[in-house]
Amino acid sequence: MELTATDLGQLAASLRPAMRPQTLVWSRSPRCRRPDLLTTHPGGGPSRQGEQEYRELSRANMTERFDCHYCKESLFGKKYVLREDNPYCIKCYESLYSNTCEECKKPIGCNCRDLSYKDRHWHETCFHCFQCKRSLADKPFSTKDEQLLCTECYSNEYSSKCHACKKIIMPGSKKMEHKGNSWHETCFTCQRCQQPIGTKSFIPKDSHNFCVPCYEKQFAMQCVHCKKPITTGGVTYHDQPWHKDCFLCTGCKLQLAGQRFTSRDDFAYCLTCYCNLYAKKCASCTTPISGMGGSKYISFEERQWHNDCFNCKKCSVSLVGRGFLTERDDILCPECGKDM
Repeated sequence: MELTATDLGQLAASLRPAMRPQTLVWSRSPRCRRPDLLTTHPGGGPSRQGEQEYRELSRANMTERFDCHYCKESLFGKKYVLREDNPYCIKCYESLYSNTCEECKKPIGCNCRDLSYKDRHWHETCFHCFQCKRSLADKPFSTKDEQLLCTECYSNEYSSKCHACKKIIMPGSKKMEHKGNSWHETCFTCQRCQQPIGTKSFIPKDSHNFCVPCYEKQFAMQCVHCKKPITTGGVTYHDQPWHKDCFLCTGCKLQLAGQRFTSRDDFAYCLTCYCNLYAKKCASCTTPISGMGGSKYISFEERQWHNDCFNCKKCSVSLVGRGFLTERDDILCPECGKDM
């Protein structure tokens, strides 16, 4: 696991010494001050400097007690620790509340520095790299499988190597990744202009990466119509590249990409425009005959009919593939033509 700057800041806040013991105050109020213990003359009595404290101690012994909250032994003249306003002797406090070191499995006493990380605790001397054994106190580190590692050991063992410069990408530093490869942020550059790509769009080609402007200049085809590079959505017509938005009907200017179209004099037309402009009209229904998609039509003496429209004027029988007679602009089957 790689630590970010925020992780390290939180860690520094958690590297704190354990609660320090206090020495009992020699007055009626046990927590108001913290003098030295009494000293005595060789004869056994208190010195003049300690006479006042001695008299106060005597009065305190007569009026009140100050005992360990757990074992009830007197705390006068001893060091103690307050927890939730309750005093504990050092022995009781450490047996009840001290954390256990992850390394040596021994309690972390009041006089030791307790280093904690993610609810785990160590003695300061036990907080070291799993591989090189160097101390990690007040230094950045990483973890792998719950083992502590200095940044150097972690990098040598687990960190990615830059695809460009082949050097290790140190934990906590920015890296760019694409298709299983990693780069330093400063090494992830455009092959053509050599500028860092960063978080901008890029196009990979032949194991190299290009920023979009450089790729368009070097590789992209140019639209026949607008002369600008085609990066996506191009179409080919007469072996020439077009943007989809540029490939339009010459007549109505609608997009032709994905639509059926035809051409005349190298200009593209949608079917509607082509039929209206150039297709012959059916002599029967007067609508254009497109001839698209293999549709058949009948032609006779410069007149044309849709197959479905080539019928006898009188009895409406289809004359496709049959003999017929003409009467002015009309066509008749042989039976109806007898009366002519």
